[in-house]
Amino acid sequence: MASKDLPARAKKIKLLVLDCDGVLTDEKVYFFDNGAIGKAFNIKDGFAITLLNRAGILSAIVTAQKSTLVTLRARQLRIEAVYEAKADKLKAYDAIKKRFKVRDQEICFMGDDLIDLPLLTRVGFAVAVKNAARELKAKAHYVTRARGGEGAVREVAEIIMKARGLWSAQVRHYSR
Repeated sequence: MASKDLPARAKKIKLLVLDCDGVLTDEKVYFFDNGAIGKAFNIKDGFAITLLNRAGILSAIVTAQKSTLVTLRARQLRIEAVYEAKADKLKAYDAIKKRFKVRDQEICFMGDDLIDLPLLTRVGFAVAVKNAARELKAKAHYVTRARGGEGAVREVAEIIMKARGLWSAQVRHYSR
């Protein structure tokens, strides 16, 4: 599902803000015998963030959980800001807007559950992943074909870069 003005919305995006669990991951948490916890991150989603960075589009994570794994993955992908343990995601969102000097219409947010509703209703390009809560899907400008943690970020990154005329340069970079 996509709003009719999706290309116009995507063209304005300067910053992609992501929830983590259920968007960057597949909603699963792995518990190991030694007490360690694991999460699975999609490689294509990670590469999409790299492509966005190369194209000059910034990225940030806002998550209610605190996890060393999220911090490590964000550092690996050169995600500019990570706001963890933020049950009130609006406070983090206001800090992000100030830090990156962007307006609501220049932000794309991807979420999957009720805690993400406040951000979803403020941004210029609101995205719910395929397996998101029904309430998010109803408010989103776009619902991904892919489930969270299974290429949804890649899907949205391509939409943004194509709308901004940045995609073909990314393809050319690898077509040499």
